[in-house]
Formats: sequence, structure tokens, C-alpha cells
Amino acid sequence: MSFAGIFLALASSVVWGVADFSGGMLTRRLPTFGVTVVSQSAGFLFLCVAVGVRGDLGSRSFLLGLLAGVGGGSGLAAFYRALSLGTMSIVSPLVACGAVVPFAISLATGERPSALAIAGAVVALAGAVMASLEERRSDSPERAQAVLLAVVAALALGLFVYFLGLGSREGSALSTLFGARVGSLAFLVVAALIARQSLGVPRLSLAKVAAVGVADVSANALFALASGRGLLALVSVLGSLYPIVTVLLAYALLQERLTRLQQAGVLAALVGVALVSAG
Repeated sequence: MSFAGIFLALASSVVWGVADFSGGMLTRRLPTFGVTVVSQSAGFLFLCVAVGVRGDLGSRSFLLGLLAGVGGGSGLAAFYRALSLGTMSIVSPLVACGAVVPFAISLATGERPSALAIAGAVVALAGAVMASLEERRSDSPERAQAVLLAVVAALALGLFVYFLGLGSREGSALSTLFGARVGSLAFLVVAALIARQSLGVPRLSLAKVAAVGVADVSANALFALASGRGLLALVSVLGSLYPIVTVLLAYALLQERLTRLQQAGVLAALVGVALVSAG
């Protein structure tokens, strides 16, 4: 796997982590659907400008992007809602396991990384899960709901990553990104209407919510570029290390302490990245 592919995949995980942390904090005081739809709309406008400049959209990439978008929209809504319940110690490690989905599909469809690279991917994924764990356990009645939402988010976001990478590898990254945003927005708007949820966001919070959307689409673009420079099985794992970024931001900005298990997880993830690079 090339250095450029590794760098872009890791960069996508950093930006995703920042976007998820910010989005999770916003949904603690704002409507979940409002945050997701407005943020996704901001990213969509960003992509419309890019499409206007480039002009050409590939049909296959666009369709694969639509599939990715349905997974991304449903996964993002479930993830933000789970985070809004205040159970990050439960949600983050479960969502981190979503990287297993594109990893397994890629291996099943014929990708063959080296044994060293596979070992590194497994170690990195385990590190992401460990870094997300906390010693604290929640006994609130919302715990079961948070677990269910986290599992849904993991599966949906795993499919999002796979189809986003596949569309970018087999055609135009921009077409895939545009299709993904169309799919996610359509899903979220329909889901909000069915659930009769508010899509409004206070004017004072619009800029912050829009910034989350721009960060999210930027992370998507970085991952799409990385997918063309390495095996999808490995790129998907490196791009899915964003829970570590979320945990480190909580440590730096919210003064949440890192347990020894979390510290070991961060170290394991770094070792895993080094093994993938060497493989």
C-alpha cells in the first residue's frame, strides 16, 4: 500500500473524528435530524460547486454512491442519536467495529493483502475498539436503546465505507461522493417526515452545524482518494480509526481521562498502522 494511500486514509479518519465529535456534541442540545440534515445539506452545496466546475458524472459511480449514501445517512442519524443519549463509552467501541464490514466484504470479493498487512489491520481495529472503551458502565434505561442504535450505525456506516470506496475505485470519486450525498439527504428527509421530527436548527447554531457537514464531506473525499491508492480492505480499516480521534478530543476538550486500556488501545492502533505500512 502506497504512502499516499496510508496518509489519505488516516487523514480521513482524523477529519471524520472531528466531525463526529462536533456533531455528537451538537445533538446533545439540538434535534438529531435537524443537525444531520442541515450538516449534510451544507456538504451537498459544497459538492454542487465541485460538480459545476467538473461537469461530468459517471452513472455507475453515482449509483454506487447512492447505495453508500443510504448507509451513511441512516448510520449517521443512528450514531448521533446514540451519542446524544450520553453513553459514548458504549457507543464508540460498537461503532468502531463497523470497519469489519468493508474489511470482510473486500476479502470475500477477492482482495489479498499480505499476512503482515492483515495482521496490522486486525491490531489497528482492536486498538480502535480498546481506545473507545471506558471503565465506567451506564445503568440508565437508555442503555439498551444506545446499544441498538450503535449496532445499526456500525453496520450502516460499514456499508457506506465499502460502497464509497468501491465507487471511487471503479469510476469517478466526485460522482460517488455526489451520489452518496444525494442518497443520504433523501433518506434523512424521508425519515424525518415519517417520524415527524423537526428539521430546524437555531440561526445561531447554523454555522457550527454547517461546518460539521463540510468536515464530513471533506473526510469522505479524502477516503475516496485513498481508495484509489491501496486495497479497500486496508484503506477501510485505516479510515475507520476515527473513534480514537473522538476519544482524544474528549480528553483534550472535555477533560475526560484516558484509562490504561484506552492508552493501550491508542498504542495498539499505532502499531497496527505501522504493520499495514510495512506490509
